[in-house]
Amino acid sequence: MKLSREIKTGIIVIGGILLFILGFSYLKSSPLFDNSRQLFAVYPNVGGLQPGTPVSINGLNVGKVNDIRFIDKDGNLLVTFTVNSDFSFSKNSPVELYDTGIIGGKGLQINPIFDGAAPAKNGDTLATDTRPGLTELAQEKLTPLFKKFESAVSDADSVLLNVNEVLDTKTKRDLRDAISGFSRLIGSLQGSASSLNAILSQNAGKLDSSLRNFQDLTANFSKLADSLNNAGLPRTLKSLESTVANLDKVMAKIDAKEGTLGQLVNDKELYTNLNGASRELELLLQDFRLNPKRYVNVSVFGKKQKEYELPEDDPAAKMDDQ
Repeated sequence: MKLSREIKTGIIVIGGILLFILGFSYLKSSPLFDNSRQLFAVYPNVGGLQPGTPVSINGLNVGKVNDIRFIDKDGNLLVTFTVNSDFSFSKNSPVELYDTGIIGGKGLQINPIFDGAAPAKNGDTLATDTRPGLTELAQEKLTPLFKKFESAVSDADSVLLNVNEVLDTKTKRDLRDAISGFSRLIGSLQGSASSLNAILSQNAGKLDSSLRNFQDLTANFSKLADSLNNAGLPRTLKSLESTVANLDKVMAKIDAKEGTLGQLVNDKELYTNLNGASRELELLLQDFRLNPKRYVNVSVFGKKQKEYELPEDDPAAKMDDQ
């Protein structure tokens, strides 16, 4: 059957259109005959994510990024990606933006959730999450460290400036003299240590003898303690403690004015009377010694006794005046 020119032209045009559609779809990374779901995610910053980047679930590539474009004046970016329909997950599953390598590169992975909600379908917008990469973590950890280091360097500069101001020529000279004196002191101490070592070496025998004597003395003290213990010293000390306790009780009773002795010790009036009686007895004995005729008058021949006249310098009278 011979085809006319018009039919051939129509076939060529239709084939060209189909080829154009297939080529355009290929360039846009979206197959023409595909049952994949088209999903969306919104990020404030995609960190260099590119169209055509694979989308994975649990490490398996299940789709790819189709388009990235701005959606508002705040700079938020709408990421369009496709996921095949072989695996079903909840529409509450987040899409995580993460680093694909140490030197850079971003990828998307879906963290599937099975919470009983409706499954994700074509046209849904999923929740988003961003995992910080190695660079962000390094900046987050090192930035405070660098700030502290800069502050420490500034403080060190200030300290050095203050030290330079303090250490003038005279101070530096005094410091050098002090260090030199300290060195001489160390040398003198080393010499003293050497002398002490020599003395110890020369008297090592005497020191050993002294230590042995001390050990013998300690042994003798131990034997003495055993002897005292065997001699009943603990019983004697216990009896002494009992005696002291009884004496404390007696003293307490005396202080409390109990018994005759307590009343005698604590009765001030009795003490005053005894003191006065003692003084009068002393006067009486003194007067009797000095003036016996006042008390004893012996007449051998019956002579009339003379009345006693008190001498002017009678010591008893002086004591009465006092």
